[in-house]
Amino acid sequence: MNKAQLVDYISSKAPMSKKAAELSLNAITEAIMTELKKGGKVQLVGFGSFETRKRAARKGRNPQTNEEIKIPASIVPAFKAGKALKDVVNK
Repeated sequence: MNKAQLVDYISSKAPMSKKAAELSLNAITEAIMTELKKGGKVQLVGFGSFETRKRAARKGRNPQTNEEIKIPASIVPAFKAGKALKDVVNK
């Protein structure tokens, strides 16, 4: 499912236009990104939580030249599914 299909689904389930559904979806994703950028966590009970994790610096290899390279440390977004979501997917 892509963003357009998700907007169509939201507008069919809630009494709102496609434009309103798109604005709502954009607001939700913006709020999640803003909170993660601050280092926070977003929890949606039953669905899951979005958080950031630190990835340590490490060595890697360039597959074309087989040359060893340094991969710097970084912070990556992560999602952990909640129990209700896991139960729905496993049925």
